[in-house]
Amino acid sequence: MTDQHTNPKSDIDIAQAASMKRIAEVATESLGIDADNLEPYGHYKAKLSLDYINSLKDKPDGKLILVTAMTPTPAGEGKTTTTVGLGDGLNRIGKKTIICLREPSLGPCFGMKGGAAGGGYAQVVPMTDINLHFTGDFHAIGVANNLLAAMVDNHIYWGNQLGLDERRIIWRRVVDMNDRALRNIVNSLGGIADGFPREDHFDITVASEVMAIFCLATDIDDLKRRLGNIIVGYTREKEPVFAKDLNAHGAMTVLLKDAFQPNLVQTLENNPAFIHGGPFANIAHGCNSVLATKTALKLADYVVTEAGFGADLGAEKFLDIKCRKAGLKPEIAVVVATIRALKMHGGVTKENLSTENVKAVTDGAENLSRHVENLKKFGLPVVVAINKFSADTENEVNEVRQICAELGVDAIESDHWGNGGAGAEKLARAVVAKIDQNGSNYAPLYNDALPLWDKVRTVAQTLYGAQGIIADKKVRDQFKELQDGGFGHYPVCIAKTQYSFSTDPNLKGAPSNHVVPIREVRISGGAEFVVAVCGNIMTMPGLPRVPAASAIDVNEDGDIVGLF
Repeated sequence: MTDQHTNPKSDIDIAQAASMKRIAEVATESLGIDADNLEPYGHYKAKLSLDYINSLKDKPDGKLILVTAMTPTPAGEGKTTTTVGLGDGLNRIGKKTIICLREPSLGPCFGMKGGAAGGGYAQVVPMTDINLHFTGDFHAIGVANNLLAAMVDNHIYWGNQLGLDERRIIWRRVVDMNDRALRNIVNSLGGIADGFPREDHFDITVASEVMAIFCLATDIDDLKRRLGNIIVGYTREKEPVFAKDLNAHGAMTVLLKDAFQPNLVQTLENNPAFIHGGPFANIAHGCNSVLATKTALKLADYVVTEAGFGADLGAEKFLDIKCRKAGLKPEIAVVVATIRALKMHGGVTKENLSTENVKAVTDGAENLSRHVENLKKFGLPVVVAINKFSADTENEVNEVRQICAELGVDAIESDHWGNGGAGAEKLARAVVAKIDQNGSNYAPLYNDALPLWDKVRTVAQTLYGAQGIIADKKVRDQFKELQDGGFGHYPVCIAKTQYSFSTDPNLKGAPSNHVVPIREVRISGGAEFVVAVCGNIMTMPGLPRVPAASAIDVNEDGDIVGLF
């Protein structure tokens, strides 16, 4: 997003010039956390002790603010940047605030999408650490996932006492990298000593059920219970085999024990930020960890968190999965929009976005309007944040304000990218005023008792504007088996393209009366939701023709360059 603003400095230049405080100082000054309750990872990162977190359980909760966005475009929306800027803005107006973000995956960092540490003067730091290995959480999640995969194949090799049907093994290996060559593989080649050859698959780490469990578990015991309930495959009689049947869940918990502690870092303005867990919202549930969010609510008056991609994905899963399961009650939703993205949804090409086009803004605002109306269906007050770009004109901004006024919501222009928290003060005041004025009536979109198939259809029809959903007989039979097998009360996690309300990434705006095809259904017994894979969405992305990795390097001074 840096080249769309007037500041000549790149995100990494700004981050590397930041005046950071030692993380123990941030913890003590901002949150009253003693250094003994931190486990430092260098000077500027630390994990929070689980014993300390447990000591907070009787403290009252602050107010939870969700930041989401319109449907993303190549023009950029800046959801994470807005989350950071709003958090800094709230702190500037005297509101004790913590932001809660997801950890970036290496796949997008070296691929096409980029990192997830914000941008401009609304960033979390140390930015390069956060976008790369950070505190090793993703490594732990990947290893725990692959330990279970190894134990599954090892069990079969040594006699298969549980009677696993090799044709019905559903547990996949993972790696935190975009690698299309690993989507479909054959393993155990080489002879008898290497096992029995079978078709297998890799997912990216953020799509792993272990990642989802990591982010939904409330404590170590809950983490271990959920890991034990992972279904790895089925017998020939179609009976499920669980990770606990292999006695794998204890060792998996050991691998995740340290990673499970939330990570504390800071913004450019030295305000506290928890960054913990990182499922994608297009192929997973797209929210940071429950543990980090609940801890932040005990330590601050306001907590600002984001959910991945547009509100049809991350926000829906935040509200229908995370809040339902964790007992969270968000007070408000902030929907991020840019004039540029609105114009792209209105049919303007990226090359022509700098030219004023009020009609395209009007046409593209159909997308924003649907997201706003969808969030109201969850009982949430809404504020629209117009993330300012230098080429925006007053006529275009006024058109968005007028459209939002007709929807009954405020649209606030915010220049946090260029001016940090100072640029987001007006947005911060509007959010606080809306929370004080309108109480939240949050409720999930559907109830637990609704059948699984009908849950997917409800989301598709109510939020996507779809006519309905379709699937072949095999998939519908799987829905029935899961429903009859005792999983019917689970929420659904819909995996689909992030670029459209439909399953066609090229269908912009607010399409209606389309049909959502369900290609595959997966059970996540430990995460306690059912995944419906729709359209052509992949749970192992590929790299673009020119990956970002080709521009990333270390210079002669030992500094990382090319990372945004």
